[in-house]
Parts: sequence; C-alpha cells; structure tokens
Amino acid sequence: MTAPNVNTLWAETLVSELVAGGVDAACLSPGSRSTPLTVAFAEHPEVEVFSHLDERSAAFFALGRARRTGEPTPLVCTSGTAAANYHPAVIEANQSGVPLLLLTADRPPELIDSGANQTVDQEKLYGDAVRWYRDMPEPEAEPRKMRMLRTTAARALTESTGADPGPVHLNCRFRKPLEPTPTPADDPAGVPDDWAGGDDAAEAGRDGPFVSTSEGVAEPDEETVRRVRAAIRTAERGLIVAGPADQGLGAASLERLASATGFPVLADPLSDLRFGPHVDRLDVPVCGGYDGYLGSGGVEEWGDPDVVVRFGASPTSKPLRHYLRDADCRQFVVDPSGGWPEAEFTATDLLVADSDATADALAAEPLGGGSESWRERFAGAERVHWAAVDETVAETYWEGGVLADVAALAPDPATLFVSNSMPVRDVDRFGRPRDADLTVLGNRGASGIDGITSTALGAGSATADPLVLVTGDLAYYHDMNGLLALGRCGVDATVVLVNNDGGGIFHMLPIEDHPTFEDQFRTPHGLDFEPTEALYSLEFERVADRRAFRERFGESVRSDGTQVIEVQFDAGDSHAVRDRLAEQVAEALAGD
Repeated sequence: MTAPNVNTLWAETLVSELVAGGVDAACLSPGSRSTPLTVAFAEHPEVEVFSHLDERSAAFFALGRARRTGEPTPLVCTSGTAAANYHPAVIEANQSGVPLLLLTADRPPELIDSGANQTVDQEKLYGDAVRWYRDMPEPEAEPRKMRMLRTTAARALTESTGADPGPVHLNCRFRKPLEPTPTPADDPAGVPDDWAGGDDAAEAGRDGPFVSTSEGVAEPDEETVRRVRAAIRTAERGLIVAGPADQGLGAASLERLASATGFPVLADPLSDLRFGPHVDRLDVPVCGGYDGYLGSGGVEEWGDPDVVVRFGASPTSKPLRHYLRDADCRQFVVDPSGGWPEAEFTATDLLVADSDATADALAAEPLGGGSESWRERFAGAERVHWAAVDETVAETYWEGGVLADVAALAPDPATLFVSNSMPVRDVDRFGRPRDADLTVLGNRGASGIDGITSTALGAGSATADPLVLVTGDLAYYHDMNGLLALGRCGVDATVVLVNNDGGGIFHMLPIEDHPTFEDQFRTPHGLDFEPTEALYSLEFERVADRRAFRERFGESVRSDGTQVIEVQFDAGDSHAVRDRLAEQVAEALAGD
C-alpha cells in the first residue's frame, strides 16, 4: 500500500480493515482534524457515506442503522465538542445493547491541557458507557504498529457486536498534514518506500479480516434446562413475556416454545413478535392488549401465574411490569449478556444464555400444555379489549386512535419507529397484533426524546421497506436538525406528528395538580411546524379528523418523498379517553 503521508496510510489501513470486517457504510461529519479518516471512508469504493452536519444527529442516525441491521455504522468526527455531541446516542446504545463504533479525531498528546484551540480531554470521554475504549497511538509507518492497527479494527467490530453488544470508542490522534498531501519520505510525516520491510501482513493485510473472531452461542446447560422444564411442567398457569428485542427471541423459537408449553404470549410492540405470521399460526393467544387490562380488578380474580419465562428487555408496559412484580411465582429471565434487565427485583432465576437456544432447548420435549381455562382468560380479555378499542376509535378522534390506525394500516412489510413519551405507550396498548412483517423500533434504553427523527431515518436508510415514524411535537422539535438527512442521505419517510403542544405525558403524573404544572412540566410552546416543509423539502399537511388521517396516511406510504402528517390534540382530552376506555374494559372483565 502506498500513500502520500503517514496519516493517509494509517487512515486507509484502518478503513480497509473495517471493510474487511463487514463495514459497508459510515456517517461522517465535516471537520479538519478528522480529515484523514473522512477522506479514507469517502474514497473507499465499498463504503456508502452518509454526510451529516450535526454530530448528534449523525450518532443517532448510525444508531438507527444498527437497530435495523445489527451491525455498527462507524461514526467520524473532529476533535472537541463534536465528540461530546455523540454522547446521548452512546448512552442509548449502551442501555439498549446496540452496536456503535465511534472514531473521534484528536490533537497530539502534547497539546492536551495547553489551551490549544479545539482541544479537550477526550480520553474515556464516554466513561463506562462503552464496551471497549482505545486511545490510539499517533500514526507511524512501522510494521508492528500497523499490525496493531489492523488488529484493533477487527477487535473494535467484535467488541461492538459480541455477546454484550454496544458502543466502542477509538480516539484517533493526528498531527499535520491532515490532508493527503505528498510528503518527502525522509520527513517524519512521510512514508518510506520500504517501510514494511517485507512484512506483507502489516502492509497489505490478509485475505479477509486481519483477525477473524468466532463466538459460540451461549446455550443453557442440561441441568438448567431440566430445572426450567420441571417448573413449566407443573404449571397450570404460565406466561411467555417478550420484551423489547434487545437480544430477544426469534419468531421460530417462540412458536416452538409456545406450542410446547401452551402458555399465552405477551408480546411488547418492540419485541419483533407482536406482528408476523406466527400471530395467526399459534394455538395460544399472542396478546397485545395486556397494558389495558392487567391492572383491572377483574384480572385479580384469575390468580397469579405459576411460572413466567421472559425474554428481551424490560417491558414497555407499566401495568405488565407491576403485574409481574406482584405475582407470587417462579420467574425466569433469559439474558445472553447477563445484564439483569429486571427493575422490579422479583425475578427468581437469571438464565445467561442465548434466547433462541434457550427456547429451543426447553421446547425439545413436550412440556404439558398448561391450562385451557388460563389461555381462554387471556384470549377473552384480548377480545374485550380490542372490541372496546375498535368502538372508541370509531367514535372518537384522539391520540391513541392514531396509533391504532398506524399499526393497522402500516404496509406489509414496513419499518415503524415510535417516539418515547406517549407514542410508544399508545402503540403498546392500541397496536393490535396482526400477520404482517412489521418491524417496530424505538429508543427504550434510556427512553429519551432526543434523536428520535435521526434514529428513525437511520433505520430507514438500511432497508428498502417503507419507513413510518410516529413522533410527538417535543421530540420533533428536539431533532429538527435530523430532517436534513432526508435530502443529504436519500431517505423517504411517512412522519406522523402528534402535536399536543407540550409534554402531554405529564398529565399521567400527580404533578398535574400542582401550580407549576403548566409552565414547568407541560410547557406549551405554540410552535407551528409547517415551515419545516420549505426548510427541509418535505410535504407537510395538517389533518383534522380520522377519515382524513387514514386517507392521507395510506397515500403517503404508497408515495415517494417524505410527508409529515400533523394531527393536533389536547393532551388532557386524550388522557380522558384512555381512562374511559380502561374503565370500560375493566367493567366488562369484572362482569365475565
């Protein structure tokens, strides 16, 4: 490999190794100190480059791609506050186990703590939120260092996507010249013709990754399988709970386990299991309405489950979490990384093993089938809940009804990204299970409302499926910069903007009755988002009723370009509808 200077050689080697390890895209933000990396990625023929002016949006965009693909999209930024702007996405990736690879450019060591411009302490900038950190040595055309660089690239990808996936940070220091400027071989920044001294591995790498890592699947041992099977076989009332799909359960393994146990399945909308062909194929109910009935008085008469087997992250639904908290039963939590995703502290067993391998091992023998009356209780509650939802949606135009319509009308296939605050809660309670290839995503690791648009667009960039984003007005405001990716990165979307003029979720909290509520919590802003149409070259339309929304939504998901469909509501009114609907379901179940 020849290069005009050592920085170019170093950056091209790093990028070539990342590509050999499977990287096919990168998110770049402009800056001087990162020039060697930017040029190396931009000129590599096998890398698709996504250019972002805002580092925070870039990081969430890369996060979204990784949520959709399971692989990291490297991020490149210059030194200083640019790297700090990655931090919110790093936190989300850490909390939710999403691969992320951060390549932050930095100044030479002697400039640290010197008052030099755009120089901050970037060592371990993200603390313990990363799976692995490496402060890279300054580039040098020396065989051992180049083998180290190639090995580091391979290790960074492995650490990011391993048994405990998450962010990896490589801090890359560069001296000038930063551009690919030809430099004499005898200059400290130059590259001698014989720098490798015949070390072909250092100079040209190997056929494929410099280091290939093979990771086995963590399967439960036989004694664990026997122990869990014994608990299931003696259970009349059992449940399979599928939380958000952070290393969650696959549909095929779910089918096998549900068929073997006869247990109802409570599928979070972010589990990848609420939607799909298995919904209609299984003989046990795949439940999506539990958030609307588990807290009702009628359910208390059912009795506690005897055993619960839970996969994925902590469920979105608070009523479900509290139901599991209060249940006096054996609860098995399966988590491949051993992360203890159990905030109610009532689980009895943690199984540190692959989710699919665990389910398949348990289902390898018949497990008893459970109680038919127990299954029918959940099936009946689902019927009551969805009948009440259908009736309410038909009669009333409100926030939850919009999410019910989105879940029902989203194309097959499609990627649906839902914002935090009320949208994810509404799709949890009102998103009815159906036979459709619908991938539902959200940022539930830290549950922030920053970076929502960018994450959704990043997910959309990784698939040809139609992209639907449902976001609130505050989340839309927080990440308007992310809309620039529509044109710069070639992503189309249908954006459903639920505008209730402020923090509507605070109506659910006791602070609603406090004098500070309006100005300090609900914080109405009065913003008109229609000007984003001209600013970001999208189509913006405000609809006033359900019929208009359904028509416009259907047109949008079939159209090219990006359409923002704004629906305006009073948050208090929508919460009143949710409360009436919950009371209706509770009364119906109590009368059964």
